[in-house]
Amino acid sequence: MTPETLPETALPAVPLTVEGASVLHQMMRFRRPAWRALPAEARAGILEEAVASLAPMERPADGRQTALYSLLGHKGDLLLLHFRRSFEELSQAQLETARLRLSDYLEPASSYLSVVELGLYESTSKVYGALAARGVEPHSDDWNREVESVLARQRQAMAPRLWPEIPAAKYLCFYPMDRKRGETANWYREPMAARQRLMHEHGMIGRRYAGEVRQIITGSIGFDDWEWGVDLFADDPLVFKKLIYEMRFDEVSAVYALFGAFYVGLRISAAELPAILSVR
Repeated sequence: MTPETLPETALPAVPLTVEGASVLHQMMRFRRPAWRALPAEARAGILEEAVASLAPMERPADGRQTALYSLLGHKGDLLLLHFRRSFEELSQAQLETARLRLSDYLEPASSYLSVVELGLYESTSKVYGALAARGVEPHSDDWNREVESVLARQRQAMAPRLWPEIPAAKYLCFYPMDRKRGETANWYREPMAARQRLMHEHGMIGRRYAGEVRQIITGSIGFDDWEWGVDLFADDPLVFKKLIYEMRFDEVSAVYALFGAFYVGLRISAAELPAILSVR
């Protein structure tokens, strides 16, 4: 029996993925009335401490980096985006931020926890099919060794995408999303081959925008309220509208996608905090 003639039910339904950076989005509201009530000297001291602490975190260092964004709209005033090597390091970044005196004037509005994730639908189909054709039992020791060998090669080949620097683009658009599990449209009941085809077609749209927008997908199943997080980085915010609108007509989005709240912000440096938080 060849991989092409194997029934779908003979193969595991879960596609392989490789994971990289641990990611935390912190959306904050600024308590301006309390801030304005402080003497100017107190505000200056608080901002000096914040800049001194956050500025070193902005510099990329082996998969570790923090970026700040000034949010547009009512959903928050400031977004801190942390990329780290582990959840332990994310916890440390969160604690370092919370220890700042400035945090007394920042009220959490929302947050999102996830890890950089790359899906391997094509590799999954090939390796699962080849193993099953050889009669290797799914999830056996031999099966797991072969799968881990494939994942190790992919982690090495995709390391720059798994541990990226936060793009220096002027604008960020972040949103979480799910795949539908409804009675008439259920992504998780579709065969692997169908999901692979749909994701390929979906990805082709994004590739047309490669020179205008950078996309980082993070997985959050078991970590947060949605299944994936999407970060889009661009110098022109209109590209967010054009890309997402076009993708809405794609089958994988039109039939199977659910979207959470959208957050759009402008990249700022820690050194710009005094100007952003000025009372004048």
